[in-house]
Amino acid sequence: MIRPFLLNYFSFINVLLIEKKDVFLGSKRKKNKLLINNMETNTLQQEVMSKAQSWLDGNYNDDTKSDIRRMLNADDKTELIDSFYRDLEFGTGGLRGIMGVGTNRMNIYTVGAATQGLSNYLKAQFPDVPQISVVIGHDCRNNSRLFAEISANIFSANGIKVYLFEDLRPTPEVSFAIRHLGCQSGIILTASHNPKEYNGYKAYWDDGAQMIAPHDENVITEVTKITNVDDIKFEGNPALIEIIGEEIDKLFIENIKSLSLSPDSIKRNSDLKIVYTPIHGTGVMLVPRALKEYGFTNIIPVPEQNVVSGDFPTVISPNPEEPAALDMAVKKAIETDADIVMASDPDADRLGIAVKNDKGEWILVNGNQTALLFIYYLIRRWKELGKLTGNQYIVKTIVTTEIIKQIAESNKVEMFDCYTGFKWIAAVIRENEGKKEYIGGGEESYGFLPEEFARDKDAVSSCAVMAEIAAWAKDNGKTLFELLQDIYIEYGYGKEKGISVVRKGKSGAEEITQMMRDFRTNPPKEIAGSKVSIIKDYETLKMKNVTTGEESVLEFPTTSNVLQYFTEDGTKISVRPSGTEPKIKFYIEVRGEMKSRSEYNAADAAANKKIDAVRASLGV
Repeated sequence: MIRPFLLNYFSFINVLLIEKKDVFLGSKRKKNKLLINNMETNTLQQEVMSKAQSWLDGNYNDDTKSDIRRMLNADDKTELIDSFYRDLEFGTGGLRGIMGVGTNRMNIYTVGAATQGLSNYLKAQFPDVPQISVVIGHDCRNNSRLFAEISANIFSANGIKVYLFEDLRPTPEVSFAIRHLGCQSGIILTASHNPKEYNGYKAYWDDGAQMIAPHDENVITEVTKITNVDDIKFEGNPALIEIIGEEIDKLFIENIKSLSLSPDSIKRNSDLKIVYTPIHGTGVMLVPRALKEYGFTNIIPVPEQNVVSGDFPTVISPNPEEPAALDMAVKKAIETDADIVMASDPDADRLGIAVKNDKGEWILVNGNQTALLFIYYLIRRWKELGKLTGNQYIVKTIVTTEIIKQIAESNKVEMFDCYTGFKWIAAVIRENEGKKEYIGGGEESYGFLPEEFARDKDAVSSCAVMAEIAAWAKDNGKTLFELLQDIYIEYGYGKEKGISVVRKGKSGAEEITQMMRDFRTNPPKEIAGSKVSIIKDYETLKMKNVTTGEESVLEFPTTSNVLQYFTEDGTKISVRPSGTEPKIKFYIEVRGEMKSRSEYNAADAAANKKIDAVRASLGV
């Protein structure tokens, strides 16, 4: 049965542990609270056991029932409670959770309910389409192929045509295929860069982008209507399932090749030494091929990480944002005296890079810097090639570096800010389609899209373009590190720092709510000694000029619980509660000056000092 629980197991356990400590200290009042919380915990356990029993009585397979019996018979009911205490929510981004048996797990039944709900919605939305169709892709994770095939069966059982990729493929290629094949929707089974225990289910609309309003909420409504396993049509129609692969790969690569802006630089530097790792994921299928088709001949693999595996055996986390995930690639780069290191996450939508600094040491380039390199290069080359006519635009998320805005404005290129998440960048592209020319868009969390033929962040095309940037820089007598320094010289130095303050349990959630309320009702007048000049509140969609008192409207498609403060010295602070974790996030960006490459270290040290002062001002 699929029914939301109002109680949160983790907050219960958190309170229970606190109360036990207080009982030990001899507080009679705490003893009473412990009794109440024990009663609540017992109630939760009874509800969980009832829910588990309904799966035993229902039309579930033998392996599932055997696993439930094992959890029911165990003395420790923690696993049972965690598996059934709530339903794995189909949110605006789809499903994501730990794999296993139960309503709070990724399994064939929770995936089945999501697919049945999406099928019902597609049939209601496209009654006049003779043959509704979808694309299904999956990454390297354990059970991803199983979940993809189960989904294919359910879609086809509902009369929907399915284009199922023959094997694992990058997320951006699924987006591309939806558009190319003229489908109404599509899904990919992936948990992106989450740990190996997780899997996920991302849903797309007919433009190849992740769903936004009203479709996201409407699909959620349809999924919640699936209240019984018997509501799910598992018996597929093979006649409606078509396997796709190489023909889409070829078209995707051909489109990527069309992005090149400096083919002569590539020819002169075709032997650029590129170390690339897919970190056991889908990038191995297309990234080396895309680089070769682009004109690069010296792609150096990391053999241990070319092994496709949902266990990610060589890393703790398959996330290119984590330095440890690039350790083996950097080691290979040192061995081979490479020019650049590139890594993609398991579904090949995020790109991480490493370069050599002025001392020859390998350093990681963060997401803001990566986006900066992309935007600077693309706009400069568009300008040099005479392609800038005043009708071009770029996109960034509101928490991404403001230097990008400076680059756009100085070159008379329009810039759009949007919320965090690539579905919002795709929404801007959709809004401007046929009206303006898209140059590129990115976010601080290592995602970039240098094209329009896909509508999700794309590490395949990004790897090709980043290799071209390295070749172009080399053609101009620079390393990528020196190119980044030169951008700072021209537009000013900038450094960013993300901070997450964790507050667990019910009391923690209340504290986070109060922190946002305090920031909203009593905003800081100055931060690190600089006066706050602009306040943006995305919950009310209002921007206030603190100096003049003037207010204006923020033109965004919906509200969001985010606050931003801009100070007179160029500092930007963004504050928002996490939507998926018990934390409140602070994004700090500080600015400085660089007049020469030799001043880089001093500018960086000054920025670090300013970040410390900002943290002290905010109390984080």
